[in-house]
Amino acid sequence: MKILNMDIKGFRSLKNISWAPTDLNVIIGPNGTGKSNLLRMLELISISAQGGLGKHIQKAGGMEPLVWDGISDSIRFHVKSSNLLPFWFADMNWLTYEVELARLGKSGAYSIGKEQLLYFHRQKSKISVEPFAILDRQKMTARIFDENRKELIAPEESMLEEETLLSMTAGPFTINRHLPIFRRQLAEWRVYHDIDVSLSATLRQPAVAQLEKRVDPDGQNLIPVLHTLYTGDRDFKKDIDRAMRVAFGDNYDELIFPPAADQRIQLRVRWKSLQREQTAADLSEGTLRFLFLLTILASSSPAPVIAIDEPETGLHPSMLPIIAEYAVDAAERVQLIFTTHSPQFLDAFEDTKPTTTVAKWVNGETILNTLDGERLERWLKEYSLGSLYRSGELEDMVEDAE
Repeated sequence: MKILNMDIKGFRSLKNISWAPTDLNVIIGPNGTGKSNLLRMLELISISAQGGLGKHIQKAGGMEPLVWDGISDSIRFHVKSSNLLPFWFADMNWLTYEVELARLGKSGAYSIGKEQLLYFHRQKSKISVEPFAILDRQKMTARIFDENRKELIAPEESMLEEETLLSMTAGPFTINRHLPIFRRQLAEWRVYHDIDVSLSATLRQPAVAQLEKRVDPDGQNLIPVLHTLYTGDRDFKKDIDRAMRVAFGDNYDELIFPPAADQRIQLRVRWKSLQREQTAADLSEGTLRFLFLLTILASSSPAPVIAIDEPETGLHPSMLPIIAEYAVDAAERVQLIFTTHSPQFLDAFEDTKPTTTVAKWVNGETILNTLDGERLERWLKEYSLGSLYRSGELEDMVEDAE
């Protein structure tokens, strides 16, 4: 499943935006333009599918700090996505999922005011596309439809005002077997920002040896994921070793995972010039961030949508082309979204250019404009994306298009 279009209203600085991502996306703009708020919205959508929306909003301080300018009466998102699986309604074109979080007065509380999941069915004898509801909720009234489109009323006592009905469809006995598939796809989105790689960070410490294939949003399970993939997937090991040798030269040998106490394992880097391996606790923050990004991008079983905030943070500029190369490869399997304010990161993409969106701050709200068209193509024959951004030409293209 990939995002085809997103409409967001009333969330932080995203007063009213519409954005259409492709497989590989970079959102660029100065600090303070609200780029990260788009990632926070993706995070909120994923958490809503997991059933943790109430705790997430409570942790943020309620609705007031989340709504635009503290005054919006609701947060709304509308996601248009591609078909989930080839066998699911072969003549279906797309799905849409819409949710409204209605603020209760001026308080920090809210309730689910609207929730609707539709699939769009192209009639073979018609040009028009006809939508069919899978889930339809209006305040405390909800309908779920089985696969024969038979309507079933969800009992009021089964619904929680602060959680989506979608999040409650995880069980094996759901009347429409496609609901859990869609819910799982949203729940598996991964948004990475503010990753702690400080000397006291958990990801530097020995970790319990267990099968894990995806890095958690906080990044702190990096060691067990690296261990699982590096020791169990030859292609992954080859990709990691190749990237490390490009970054650090032939002195790099390999990663090893010696046992520690209590069924735990360590991460160590073996260098050819040293007898003693370097532990995760001794690695620089930049090296850890580099391994963190490589693990996400080289995984053979990645999340369907991956968003990473400022991947350039802490990395030497020579590492950015490596990350860009692995991102281009990963975008063939997943949908990737990066936010950045680094022209060097844009320059790192050479043969395959990402879809580039410029974020601007105008009258207290974030404005997103995706660059495309013949003018950009002409400029790219002579200049890199990074040099265009540094010169201000990208912003000029946005202004001309408005």
